[in-house]
Amino acid sequence: VQLQASGGGLVQAGGSLRLSCAASGSIGSINAMLWFRQAPGKQREVVARINSGGTTNYADSVKGRFTISEDNAKTTVYLQMDSLKVEDTAVYYCNANVDDYSGRSALYWGQGTLVTVSS
Repeated sequence: VQLQASGGGLVQAGGSLRLSCAASGSIGSINAMLWFRQAPGKQREVVARINSGGTTNYADSVKGRFTISEDNAKTTVYLQMDSLKVEDTAVYYCNANVDDYSGRSALYWGQGTLVTVSS
C-alpha cells in the first residue's frame, strides 16, 4: 500500500491550503485515515481522523479551522486548512489503517508535505 500526499506550501497567516493523500495498492478496506503533523523540535501529533463510517475527530488546536474529508471511493483523504496560524507550520503526514484482502490490518504512512505559515 502506498500513500501519496500533496498540497503543502507557503501561505500567509489567515490563508488556506488543502492537503490530499491518495491510497493505492493491495487495499481490501480502509478502516481509518489520519493526518499527523510534526513541527520542528516537537513530537508528531494527530491533527484529524476519519473512519470508514465517516466519523471525524480533530485535535483541539485545529477544531473549527480544519476539515477532513474523503472522496467517494474512500481512497483519498483531504485536509482543508483554513484560518491558518503560524503555529500550524509543520510537516504533515497522512496515515492509514488498512485491511488487506486477507483481512490483516497494517498501518501505512505517506511521505510528509511541508506547510509553512508566515506572519
